[in-house]
Amino acid sequence: MSESVAPVITKRRADQDDAAKAAVVSVTSTTRLWRRFSLLLAPVLIVALALVLWFYYQSLGVGTTAQIQVSSALDWDTKLRPQLTQHLTIAFWSTLLVIAIAVPLGVLLTRSGVRKIGPAVLTVANSGQALPAYGLLIIFLALLGQGARTVIVALVVYAILPVLRNTMVGLDSVDRSTLEAGRGMGMTRLQTLLRIELPLAVPVIVAGIRTAMIINIGMATLAFLIGGGGLGITINSGLKLNQDPVLLVGAIMVALVALTFDWLGALAERFLHPRGL
Repeated sequence: MSESVAPVITKRRADQDDAAKAAVVSVTSTTRLWRRFSLLLAPVLIVALALVLWFYYQSLGVGTTAQIQVSSALDWDTKLRPQLTQHLTIAFWSTLLVIAIAVPLGVLLTRSGVRKIGPAVLTVANSGQALPAYGLLIIFLALLGQGARTVIVALVVYAILPVLRNTMVGLDSVDRSTLEAGRGMGMTRLQTLLRIELPLAVPVIVAGIRTAMIINIGMATLAFLIGGGGLGITINSGLKLNQDPVLLVGAIMVALVALTFDWLGALAERFLHPRGL
């Protein structure tokens, strides 16, 4: 009796395994399709929001004498364009410096010789985000004085944690058997790092970079507080003048910058992702 039942049980288990594998493949395919769709949908939404902002800006009659305060605060040549340039400059250089510092440091902290000090370094890096953003800017204002350079240094300290943590997590999540296979093929430690570990950790690292980039773009709105410029000037002008159009235009411009760079980061994550994973 038991001998006749055994093949049936084995067949059922095989069918269950096949069903589970099919479900995993289905979920994976759905996830990939959704990611591709979101990559295509995001620029459409960004362009749509930009067009809405443009038509709203034109409807304000900027450049006429109808609304002198609004016209003065939203002049493109003297106010918005220089502030946008300052905002992008601050966000770009702060993010670039975060990458240049956090990625090599994260690689170093995952090596066997210095791995034990990794938690202590993460604790120090976490102190940047533990402080209020305004307080951090004031501290660096007292140390370095006013200007965009001070803002950039403060943003590097504030945004270094996501990239550092994701670099360490991404490298630590690489399968040890894959590394041993590479070493068994005669690869050196450096070759294993460059050809196996870093490519497999790229999606996690890029996700951390995207987070740091958005943090820096948002934090750059506070740059005006210590003489760093940026679109925060327009937002602050809207608050001081009690003019909702000025406030709205400044806020939407910051949102457009953040959405655009987040989409570019998503593209980088998509195309840098190792094939077959």
